[in-house]
Amino acid sequence: MNGTLAAADLELLRKDFSTNPAYRLAQNAVTRVSIDDVAINREIVNGIDHSLSTHLDDWKVTNQERSGRCWLFAGLNLLRVGVMRKTGLKDFEFSQNYAMFWDKIERANYFLEAVIETADRDVDDRTVAYLLESVANDGGQWNMFAAIVAKHGLVPKGYMPETQSSSNTLKLNSALRYLLRQGAKSVREAAGTSAEAARAEKAEVLRTVYRVLCIHLGTPPERFDWQWTDKDKQFHRDGVLTPQEFAAKYVELPLDEYVCLVHDPRPSSPVGRTFTVEYLGNVIGAPPVTYLNVEMSLIKSIAAQTLQGGEPVWFGCDVSKMMSNDYGFWDAALYDLPSVYDAAFTLDKAERLAYHETQMTHAMLFTGVDVLDGVTRRWRVENSWGSDRGKDGFYTMNDSWFDEYVFEIAARRSTLSPALQRALDTEPIVLPAWDPMGALAR
Repeated sequence: MNGTLAAADLELLRKDFSTNPAYRLAQNAVTRVSIDDVAINREIVNGIDHSLSTHLDDWKVTNQERSGRCWLFAGLNLLRVGVMRKTGLKDFEFSQNYAMFWDKIERANYFLEAVIETADRDVDDRTVAYLLESVANDGGQWNMFAAIVAKHGLVPKGYMPETQSSSNTLKLNSALRYLLRQGAKSVREAAGTSAEAARAEKAEVLRTVYRVLCIHLGTPPERFDWQWTDKDKQFHRDGVLTPQEFAAKYVELPLDEYVCLVHDPRPSSPVGRTFTVEYLGNVIGAPPVTYLNVEMSLIKSIAAQTLQGGEPVWFGCDVSKMMSNDYGFWDAALYDLPSVYDAAFTLDKAERLAYHETQMTHAMLFTGVDVLDGVTRRWRVENSWGSDRGKDGFYTMNDSWFDEYVFEIAARRSTLSPALQRALDTEPIVLPAWDPMGALAR
């Protein structure tokens, strides 16, 4: 009973497979074509309907290319709606590169402050090891997006356009990881002398990081001359603005009023309580990343009402599960894997979180919803993967998928009941840095 797979065990496995015609048939199919093509649920495909009772978007999708900036793209896509309305532009994009530049430098500072705070721990302490492992990622959360806009403002895309490295962050992030891990070593060593020495060392590391970012991404503009021609061919000029002035003038939504509502069904996560994740953030001094855990029915209700009121909704989900780029569709049972594999898939949402089978992996924008007799049926999604995927870059999500794989929306505080608004002001439960509720930032 030593746990070794003996020859007899392997022979039983071989016979179990080879004597079953259904298994051999599945093998013949899956070895020739994609498992998605074999497992696709034709009944669901035949029922795909992209029409909705509320449909907001009439613009083109954006493209984050080979980067993990979905949270920034989703946030900027939300805000650009107001700019198009205010300026009369048919299409408009903020500079995603500009927002990423400031996130990267702020995130480096945040990381090095965490290094100073944990300098008295062993380097193989689980939290220290996590900080070193997760440094210089592209991902982020809603509160982190709001913090960047509040501090650094925004600029139109033309004033800091994409670069090779903003569209493909692999090499940039590799350099930043090396320099920040090397910097963590020097900062930890300096911290053994004094806090002042550690922060002096941190300043030197940040000088290098800023230089690398400028080389890869360009230098962010301090001000720019804003003028445009609207969809009716009318010319407008607004003069020279700073990024902060531009954001204050053209961002219509009150970002400081938005809160993150999450659906975390794990038994350890009480409904009606606030949570935060240790060392999840980017701007030192900004409001912390805080979630309010609520029932999924409330998240759906608020999202639908917001859309019906004419405003898109930022959300986070586990994007790759049960999705089809070809059909531009999500459904919780889109692929009949149990039938193909003759295996049960029984984990519920809470169990998938606990056993690392699901987590937030992508942020996007709801731009439509179909509601019948007060019940939501499907949702329209603006993705940031370009127009070649989905239906010109847009997707339809069945309500069943929303239940299983959507985790979070950004919503106005005023949409909550008085009791839940009071709950937002309570001291949050602190989850460890590696908890899956922080995964979108990784």
